Amino acid sequence: MAVLPPTNEAFLREVDEELRRDQALKLWQRYGRLGIGLVLGGLAVFAAYLGWQEWRRGEADAQAVKYNALYDKLRVSGGAGTEQELSALVKDGTTGYRANALFLQAGVALQKNDLAKAAQLFGQVATDTSLPEPLRNLALIRQTSAEYDSLKPDQVISRLKPLTAKDSPWIGSAGELVAAAYLKLGRQREAGQLFAAIAEDKNTPASLRQRTVQMAGALGVDAIDQSNVAGNGATEGNQGKAQ
Repeated sequence: MAVLPPTNEAFLREVDEELRRDQALKLWQRYGRLGIGLVLGGLAVFAAYLGWQEWRRGEADAQAVKYNALYDKLRVSGGAGTEQELSALVKDGTTGYRANALFLQAGVALQKNDLAKAAQLFGQVATDTSLPEPLRNLALIRQTSAEYDSLKPDQVISRLKPLTAKDSPWIGSAGELVAAAYLKLGRQREAGQLFAAIAEDKNTPASLRQRTVQMAGALGVDAIDQSNVAGNGATEGNQGKAQ
């Protein structure tokens, strides 16, 4: 009977490694080029993204220079000869500069007493949902102010009342328009209360607070003039220090 040779572990390991190398080579031949293509494709996309970012930064810088020059020109000329430049910035500008250009166009229209055009331009900003909400709210107030005489009081109230809530940053400018609309409807109590709310808001300009205190008082509503309160407080504090 023949005797089988003993098992050589080193030989088996060598055979196993050869089989693995052979399998790896086959996998590389089948998928290696595809993998390289995917890596190179990814690198190309990333490079294109970086290039696009750099281009956007360059465009933004160029538009900033153009906008500042245009703004200076408007201050000097009052809008004369800037129509084409403003229109180009509205058409080709980035989101922020497009909105600013629309505001400038509307300002030029107001200087020419073209209220309808100004309202239309402010309206473009107010309805552009790609813009920040504060910018849209400001445009809505300016639009309403421009076309106030052509709107029904109910339209003014429904449009701006959400901006007249307590502690709203727009309570002064929007609130005065809404209160005036209440007066047109004969709703004096509501007008007085809104005038009082404006007067009591610490962030409202002093001149507007003083005016709304008087309006609220004329309508039978007591209001606190925060500008006077601040002044009295400072006076009392100074008196206390003097003592």
